[in-house]
Amino acid sequence: MRVLAAVGLLAAGAATAVATVALHEISWGIVLALGATAVAVVALPPGWWSRLAFVAGWDAMVAWLTFPRPEGDYLISQDLPGYTVLGAALVLLIVGIATLPRPARRETDS
Repeated sequence: MRVLAAVGLLAAGAATAVATVALHEISWGIVLALGATAVAVVALPPGWWSRLAFVAGWDAMVAWLTFPRPEGDYLISQDLPGYTVLGAALVLLIVGIATLPRPARRETDS
């Protein structure tokens, strides 16, 4: 069941990233997109199958959309909104990894 949730959250993160990239040039659009992304990350429980899956989908889609298109233009511009999206991707990756639960300690008999 967790694998299915992880795949769904991976797709949801990718879809959210597409919306973020589509709206990042509009002043209210980047605020709305990054706010919705932050709320989703905070609302998800920490773990590889939940929060990290969403963040991985978001970051992977932003990375894929960063490469130039065949026409030679870019979807993410080299200005403040574009660098804000790239910075948000880095911050989300750090948050996703940093909030992973610690592994359980093994009890050893001496």
